[in-house]
Formats: sequence, C-alpha cells, structure tokens
Amino acid sequence: MFDKYMVKEGSFQNNGQDGFKFQVHVGDYRGCFLSLVRGYYVEVDGVEYPLEKQKFEINGKPPRTFDEIAKAVWEHWDFDDYATLYIDCPGGLSKGPHRLGLMQGAMVQYGWQPHDQEWIENTPLPKDLVGEQTKQKEVYYFDVEIK
Repeated sequence: MFDKYMVKEGSFQNNGQDGFKFQVHVGDYRGCFLSLVRGYYVEVDGVEYPLEKQKFEINGKPPRTFDEIAKAVWEHWDFDDYATLYIDCPGGLSKGPHRLGLMQGAMVQYGWQPHDQEWIENTPLPKDLVGEQTKQKEVYYFDVEIK
C-alpha cells in the first residue's frame, strides 16, 4: 500500500564491522501486530541476505530475530513508527551508491485464513508469499547510498 515509503530516506548505513542497517516503515496504513511480520526479502546489488542474517529492532527493544518476533503476538508496530532492519554482512558494504531490493513478508491481519496454521508451522520465505495472503506482491527497488 505504502511501498514506495517503506525505506526511510537517508537511513541506509554500515553498522560498524558487523554489517549494515536501514529503517523500514510498515507497509499498511493500520500498522500490524509484530507476529505477522515474517521477515524480509533483502537484496543489495544482486546479493540476497536471507532471514538468518536479519534482525529487527522496534518499540525500544534490542534487535531480535524473526523467530523471536513471531512470538510477539501482543506487540504492535504502529503506522507512524520506523523499525530498524540489521543485516549481518561482515565488513559492511562499500561506500557509495547501492541498489536495494526489498519485500516485506507480512501476513494479512483480517481473520483466520485456511493457510494460516500451515504458515505458523512452516512459514514461507518473504519472497514466496503470494496472492491474497500478503500485502506486498513484488520486490521493490530503491537507490540508496552509504556515505
């Protein structure tokens, strides 16, 4: 819905020698419960960074894995708030322009769907979420820069 606003302008930066980080906005006008956020498809300059390399920081809590986020059933991500997505990439990225591909894997929050139990037990990767089960239908690309 608000996909072109998903990445906060100017937030893309290296995170010391551990990797890089950037701020993301929830792709829904109502916000969502954190347990519905199943991770991100992240690609920078053609290199994919899987869920195992991602951590998510929101609501003043330290960065968490998406396995931990899946248990945050009462915690809400409000529309006005940005979260920080940390990517494990030893040495970080080179300074200069980069091409970021991003897809937010968030399940819909409008009641129980037939596929929901299967998704809870065996969650698809963000890029594999398709159809009516997810808000975002494709990978969006952003031109970003590390200064």
